[in-house]
Amino acid sequence: MTTARDLALIALSLPPDRAVERGDLSLALAGAEAADLLVAGALTLDGDRLVPGHRTATGDRLLERALASAVRREPWETVQDWLWRRGEELATVYAGELERAGLTAHPRRHGLRMRPARAVPVDSPEHTRAREHLASGDPVLTTLAAFLAIGDFPPDTGETPSDAGYDPDRDAAVATVLAAVGDAVTELEAVRLRRSTENDAFDNIWRG
Repeated sequence: MTTARDLALIALSLPPDRAVERGDLSLALAGAEAADLLVAGALTLDGDRLVPGHRTATGDRLLERALASAVRREPWETVQDWLWRRGEELATVYAGELERAGLTAHPRRHGLRMRPARAVPVDSPEHTRAREHLASGDPVLTTLAAFLAIGDFPPDTGETPSDAGYDPDRDAAVATVLAAVGDAVTELEAVRLRRSTENDAFDNIWRG
């Protein structure tokens, strides 16, 4: 399981009144993919630009698709550009992938198949590991979850600790990605608030 799959499973397990905005989740998933690829050495960071290396087998179809989509010519792609491009509808992609893998399903009631807005995680070793991954305090998953208001952990965009298996250069690169995710989620929320204000103003005009 990748960080992105764990994050998707955790987000989909939330009750409807705590559901994560799909746009926010998509940005966080794109950040999780970039972080995993940096840790794997498939991407490196030059300033704020992601530089792809050799195409490395990750063992995960969506992660390999993310790497294959990386810009492979100078001046490379900024982290922010990656998040907005790769993150487009990414929450929907992961939701479909998890359902196809049998890790989520639409609940049944009295033997009838219900069709809620989204499938929810089923009891599985993968779901258990995802929850344990978050509870362990993993700095990447914890920070991304905090940006989405999942869990009780504060965001931490400082360097990830070396004892988590990261070297110093990759620590800094991952921290840069996490900070960019936080900025992007904040920017998206600002856009939503502005549109809401504009719509309210428009409604007030028509009401006289």
